[in-house]
Amino acid sequence: MQHRVTVWSLIGVASVICLVGSLTVWVDRQMLDNHAWNRASQEIIQNPEVQTALSYYLVNSLYQNIDVAAALRQRLPKGLEPLAAPAAAALRQPAVNAVELMLQRPRVQGLFINASSLAHEKLVNVLENKTGHGISTGNGEVTLNLSQLIVQLGTELGLSQGALSRIPPNAGTVTIMTSKQLSTAQTAVNLIRVLSAFLLIAVVVLYAVAVYLARGGRRVALRSIGFILIAEGLILLVIRRIAGNYVTNGLAPPEYRHMTHTVWLISTSILGQLGEALILYGFVLVVGMLLAGDTRPARAVRRWIAPVLNDHQGYAWGAIGFIWVLAILWGGTHALRTWWGILLIGALLALGLEALRRQTLAEFGTAAEAPAEPGKAVPTA
Repeated sequence: MQHRVTVWSLIGVASVICLVGSLTVWVDRQMLDNHAWNRASQEIIQNPEVQTALSYYLVNSLYQNIDVAAALRQRLPKGLEPLAAPAAAALRQPAVNAVELMLQRPRVQGLFINASSLAHEKLVNVLENKTGHGISTGNGEVTLNLSQLIVQLGTELGLSQGALSRIPPNAGTVTIMTSKQLSTAQTAVNLIRVLSAFLLIAVVVLYAVAVYLARGGRRVALRSIGFILIAEGLILLVIRRIAGNYVTNGLAPPEYRHMTHTVWLISTSILGQLGEALILYGFVLVVGMLLAGDTRPARAVRRWIAPVLNDHQGYAWGAIGFIWVLAILWGGTHALRTWWGILLIGALLALGLEALRRQTLAEFGTAAEAPAEPGKAVPTA
């Protein structure tokens, strides 16, 4: 009884660590990684829904920071000045349409990506308790400054340089983090930096120890781990959905909620991939353990594949190698895009095939060992 409690305690602890470790890996690989952030920024600015919402935001910011009617009045011929205010109002929607087209240009998208990259650099500096770009971890704020896009918009609309020079430096600034949030965020990031490198290793070790100790019940333990991985993958997907709903409904103004939801999905894509990977690995583990189980269907399947596994091993190893190569080409999980993950998955596939081959060999033997049917002579050498 105590032995059983130890096994399930190890599995329980490993499962909790796996869930926490998955969240830390997401933060480390997506929120704190410059390359991942830039890829997400590029995907965000290329999204049509984001372009539409950002167009309205930029035009509203331009009208809030510049008297567009006064700027147009200066450029109208004498006698037509009274038309400036109606023209400014009529120009608003065409300006939104113009910005949408403008945001499809690679050069303009580059302005957004550069602004986002600078904001991320400031964010990481602050979270890691560093200083940079005038940001102090004591009283600084991390912002996304879109003022260059507003200036670009004003230039496209034909506003004079004098009018554009009156745009405040903080126009179109979105606050990402305030100084009140720094202490908690810095503590969390320091923990993530330490934990993300070790948690998943601890999960693998604890699961391996639990399976090793579960003598006489290793298939059940492995099958249970598979179901747990599937459940944890689903939990990560649910967390992503619930947190996304909170960010969208609680923090974004109504007119920007759809865009905020889109941005959230893009910026949490790695979290979704982690959830899907856990579901995939758990499913493969469960199917493998069911195939090795004592049920009648499992035994029938093993009897069917036994001749290939035991008499034509080359075909079996060739098939598993082909599956391994297909998995590498697919690259659907992070592990399949790293050299260590590719080698680890290849080793696990080989171990699984060898374990199944030994099981079928013990159960059914080879064709040479099969008993002769009544009335037939056994061939001799």
